[in-house]
Amino acid sequence: MRSIWNGAISFGLVSIPIKLVNATESRSVSFRQIHNEDGGRIRYKKVCELDGEEVATADIGKAYEDADGSMIPITDEDLAQLPLPTAKTIEIVSFVAADEIDPLQMDAAYYLSANGVPAAKPYTLLREALKRSDRVAVAKYALRGRERLGMLRVIGDVIAMHGLLWPDEVREPEGVAPEAPVTVRDAELDLADALMATLGEVDLDTLHDDYREAVEEMIAAKAEGGEAVAPAAPAEEGGGRVIDLMAALESSVRAAKEARGEEPASVTELAARKRTTSRSAPKETGAKKSTAAGAGAKKAAESKKTTAKKATTRKTAATTKAAETKKTTAKKTATKKTTAKKATPRKRSA
Repeated sequence: MRSIWNGAISFGLVSIPIKLVNATESRSVSFRQIHNEDGGRIRYKKVCELDGEEVATADIGKAYEDADGSMIPITDEDLAQLPLPTAKTIEIVSFVAADEIDPLQMDAAYYLSANGVPAAKPYTLLREALKRSDRVAVAKYALRGRERLGMLRVIGDVIAMHGLLWPDEVREPEGVAPEAPVTVRDAELDLADALMATLGEVDLDTLHDDYREAVEEMIAAKAEGGEAVAPAAPAEEGGGRVIDLMAALESSVRAAKEARGEEPASVTELAARKRTTSRSAPKETGAKKSTAAGAGAKKAAESKKTTAKKATTRKTAATTKAAETKKTTAKKTATKKTTAKKATPRKRSA
């Protein structure tokens, strides 16, 4: 890749020669302006508004427009006299946690390439130090005539740099948030959670620009034979409509589940189930009470069962004892009868 800037990273007393390479590129389809009547290219001429004459590039200078509209000429010599210590240096000023950088400040992205064999060792040292510290480096650098702010981080085996806007270039979000008071119900939050869970995660590498592909196909078709392109379906009107939020969320979850090939179960039941689980999960005391109650009931049942068993045993023992007593009494009675019979003398015959 072609470098757009050559310089060095200043890391304390360590200097690392590097080349700056664009990390991104635009894939948007660009168009030229033409004359509708004959298809000729429309080009712009740089014309002086005072005399109406076209001006060559070599004769064009810079100026600052004052508030009253007057022009203050600025020459390259004027700019060259200004202090710009970072003209050829990416000067690291601190190391911070990555989450301290506001994503709103993110601007262009670059790769930093070690410039030459001697730069490989200090380049690797800085890369590994950033990896181990789990931090990013905040640096100042100059590009295209002005000083900028940057953030250095590690991507694989490469040090990348994100251009950052200066903090005072990020506007405060005044008047952006809804001013009217709004109340969001738990049921609506549950459905929103269910929708997020249903949509799941996405591999960013699978995302692509559908509109750009359609434009490219249209251009290819016109280049071959000028065939007409089928009109696109009209976009649904949005904004300004009052919608049933719950119904919209339910429909969204149902459509997402169907798109993923899942059964479109009742979204309301899903949300209710989620709410019940989320409410009961953290309450450990309730779980313990339920367990204790279950244990108590089990113990009572076992106690009742044991008592019944003892009563049955006692009843069986009493019955057995009564039977034995009765049997013994009958035996004694039979013995007495036999004894009495033996004691009675037999009558002799005359």
